[in-house]
Amino acid sequence: MNHCILYTVDEPNATDDPDGGLAAVAALAEPLRRRLYRFVCAQDHAVGRDEAAAGAGASRSAAAFHLDRLVSDGLLETEFRRLTDRSGPGAGRPAKLYRRADREITITLPSRRYELAATLLAAAVAEAGNTGAPVEEVLDRLARERGARLAADVRKTPAPARAVAGALAAEGYEPRITPGGIVLANCPFSGVAAEHPELVCGMNLALLEGFSAALPAAGVTARLEPTEGACCVVLALPDA
Repeated sequence: MNHCILYTVDEPNATDDPDGGLAAVAALAEPLRRRLYRFVCAQDHAVGRDEAAAGAGASRSAAAFHLDRLVSDGLLETEFRRLTDRSGPGAGRPAKLYRRADREITITLPSRRYELAATLLAAAVAEAGNTGAPVEEVLDRLARERGARLAADVRKTPAPARAVAGALAAEGYEPRITPGGIVLANCPFSGVAAEHPELVCGMNLALLEGFSAALPAAGVTARLEPTEGACCVVLALPDA
């Protein structure tokens, strides 16, 4: 059985940085840091060090250290503002305040890209509703366009097999170079593919065909070949 572990920090503006996401999630393993993060997120205003320390039951120095660590890991952001109406000489320096960072971090093990599937499907439904075109046709085109964009960096390298594998690894496919091709050991859309295999596997094939078509010099071809516990698509690559 393929077990999937999911950690989510729910904030807007997603980032595709898996290593940064892992570091951010790991930062919350420290109990006091986790309490501080939860306290800051629960407030409707930016929080100062004294308020955060009181809310998390910690000393001000400990709170300051862990709050700044949460900032460095991308989980909190800071602003500077006076907490009183005083101004001019003697008013003191603006206080350092903390609020939840404006980003989204989602970590799945093994890697899943459900947000990509949702984005493509939603865009296809919206366009089909506006134009009257069949949803499946629109989804096929959008997936191919997404695959072509994925191939952009691969075209810049003289080592196609490794470059192709690297690009697909970043998308969560867990590529394994074999004689004559690349096996994709992980399906980034596993959960939804299990429920709607024809739709999702068709979308996945279109994405990887778009990726392959954008690399004519590499001779990459994609074909549908469902395999238990792996991606439904395999890639042929002559120089692999």
